[in-house]
Amino acid sequence: MPNRLFIIVHNPILTFFHDSCETMSKPWRPFTTNCCTVEDQLVFGNLSRCRPGRSEFSKKVAELPSFRRLSFSDLSSSSSSKRFNEDFAHSFGSGLHSFHLSELRAITHNFCNGFLLGEGGFGTVHKGYIDEKLRQGLKAQAVAVKLLDIEGLQGHREWLAEVIFLGQLRHPNLVKLIGYCCEDEERLLVYEFMPRGSLENHLFKRMSAAPSWNTRLKIAIGAAKGLAFLHGADKPVIYRDFKTSNILLDSDFTAKLSDFGLAKMGPEGEDTHVTTRVMGTHGYAAPEYVMTGHLTTKSDVYSFGVVLLELLTGRRSMDKTKPKREENLVDWARPYLTSSRRLRCVIDPRFGGQYSVKGAREAALLALQCVSPHPKDRPRMPVVVEKLEALQHLKDMAVGSGAWTASPRALRSAGASPRPVKRDDIATHRKSPLVVSKSSMV
Repeated sequence: MPNRLFIIVHNPILTFFHDSCETMSKPWRPFTTNCCTVEDQLVFGNLSRCRPGRSEFSKKVAELPSFRRLSFSDLSSSSSSKRFNEDFAHSFGSGLHSFHLSELRAITHNFCNGFLLGEGGFGTVHKGYIDEKLRQGLKAQAVAVKLLDIEGLQGHREWLAEVIFLGQLRHPNLVKLIGYCCEDEERLLVYEFMPRGSLENHLFKRMSAAPSWNTRLKIAIGAAKGLAFLHGADKPVIYRDFKTSNILLDSDFTAKLSDFGLAKMGPEGEDTHVTTRVMGTHGYAAPEYVMTGHLTTKSDVYSFGVVLLELLTGRRSMDKTKPKREENLVDWARPYLTSSRRLRCVIDPRFGGQYSVKGAREAALLALQCVSPHPKDRPRMPVVVEKLEALQHLKDMAVGSGAWTASPRALRSAGASPRPVKRDDIATHRKSPLVVSKSSMV
């Protein structure tokens, strides 16, 4: 019997079930970046509320009506694509636009190279411009259009997962999906355009100055809020691919999670985990997930801890250019995280001493908790948000307290200049207005 993919659609909540291929994502090749902001609301299905609490959110989700079934294997013909668009229009209402391929060709100048933002496992991402005449109720804005490469590593299933999850979820720390296109074999997604690109670009690309302490803390808090929102229902969403390239930044460095192609619905009833084939990115995936395929929200917490370490140290989660013992960031940094004195050896020297001593110590201890080899010892994301927010107003800068001295060796290993970074700066950086990181794609 041929493999078929079924979507269980709780109207308007869709639950996505599939067996994914055991493969790692194709490396993202960014060109650099730039998106629009999301309203200060979160919307789940027909609910429009301002930040509901966990119990209220769960209660509302439980009240949603019964389900119907769609078979993905029927979506290859134009007739079934039409039916698919009608089904999605019914499920998502006016909050998600169904675009014609001709419209997306027009706004991207036929997907020309001059509008190319980047390329990844899904395909290419192009910048486009929507004017107010294209759709009633759709404001004029810049967008990022992701075009599926039918021969790429990702495909229909990942496209469908993005439509399902981002079509239902709205939150200030999730990238906004504006619409989609499903015509014949073509699959496209249209997102808000993120002006600052990805966190990966700002941390690891030399085209721009390193983010300041305050900016990194703001990014960490925003990303943590995004994960906390996904985990917040009785049946949580497990993001499964949390990493710097999937964290996009808007014009004021508000962090938004992007790329939901690997997202999974969490365990139901008395189940403690979801069992699935291992996918994700080496260096970010939780060890128990890699070993057993058991996926929980604590898998996302581990990945968050890795990113928090990247923010503190300015190093990648995996770096083959480093000596063998320093290639894996978690293994290398772990012994330094419990002591303020030892922490100075691994803190990003590009801070130039402009970081809070107490804040760095608390953030390091929090990262250590998140990357615990024992999932039960990792904190829940709301706790992470609370602890990070408590660090925002600390003013005990290392450079003013005598707690900072950066050796030339440390500076060289981080690829940094000995000159201290200006305070609170995320520097002006030269870049094309079209440039985006992996995620601006999202």
